[in-house]
Amino acid sequence: MKILFLAAISSLIFSCSTAQKSINTKEKSVQYANTITAQKLKDLLYVYASDEMEGRMTGSKGQKMAANFIRDFYKENGIAAAPGTEDYYQYIPASFFEGRRDPKETENVVAFIKGSEKPDEIIVISAHLDHVGVDNSGNVFNGADDDGSGTVAIMEIAQAFKQAVKDGYPPKRSILFLHVTGEEIGLYGSRYYTENPLFPLENTVCNLNIDMIGRIDPDKEEDPNYIYLIGSNKISQELQDVSSEVNEKYTQLELDYKYDDPNDPNRFYYRSDHYNFAKNNVPIIFYFNGVHEDYHKITDTPDKIEYDLLEKRTKLIFHTAWEIANRENRITID
Repeated sequence: MKILFLAAISSLIFSCSTAQKSINTKEKSVQYANTITAQKLKDLLYVYASDEMEGRMTGSKGQKMAANFIRDFYKENGIAAAPGTEDYYQYIPASFFEGRRDPKETENVVAFIKGSEKPDEIIVISAHLDHVGVDNSGNVFNGADDDGSGTVAIMEIAQAFKQAVKDGYPPKRSILFLHVTGEEIGLYGSRYYTENPLFPLENTVCNLNIDMIGRIDPDKEEDPNYIYLIGSNKISQELQDVSSEVNEKYTQLELDYKYDDPNDPNRFYYRSDHYNFAKNNVPIIFYFNGVHEDYHKITDTPDKIEYDLLEKRTKLIFHTAWEIANRENRITID
């Protein structure tokens, strides 16, 4: 009788502690989001979008320096290389760039945090690591917003998740931190990944793609507390609903969906790396601040980034990834 009583008590204690851990996991979202700071984003971006990187043209010396910078960050923070890569690199042969003059081998950089309960379900967070290089006069296109802002956002999000892992709060689902090359010349890096995925695309829960989140659209200068979300309900209404709930709870940005208008002449939905996932029926959100006067000019420099706003937008993406990674059920496709 005594043994049965002790067993019952032990079971009760275990189930209470498990429930408490589950509750704490959700509450921890704020704690780890707060490790993402404007200063840390700024420190990374001033290196990443420096003249030394020579504008990060696909296959160039500068682009490879940029890839090394990202890889070294993951190594230093103890964040693993994705399975199937070579020292974080998913190499793309020059032959993949059919029809391009003087194509060069290049690489995606891919890091990975394995899920604790549903490791085969993968959340992909992506941004492109390349930009447009230098002009004939040697002027560097730094690409601080495009897409240095998305690149450093992913790095900080990964570091936040890694700290959670260290503290005993790993995500239930796996997270793939995907830095793609070749976006500026035709979305090549993301197309290569989706044609040669490191994990089956049917196991990819969603793609959160970040391309330009550090500046303010001139149309939004009166109220810059916003972010454009593109494509968030095209494949999964539930994904958009989760995104909205998370934003309301944690960040209170204005989520502007104006570029979802099918008649919008910019056609941004088709112009960044999320599109290669969407083509394969993977739910996506494309995070975007809109075009500004320095877009694709040598004046897209780190001193013009709104770092407090970059921090807030990055935190929104972290909270969204955290919720999707830890919720009981996988988000559904419509």
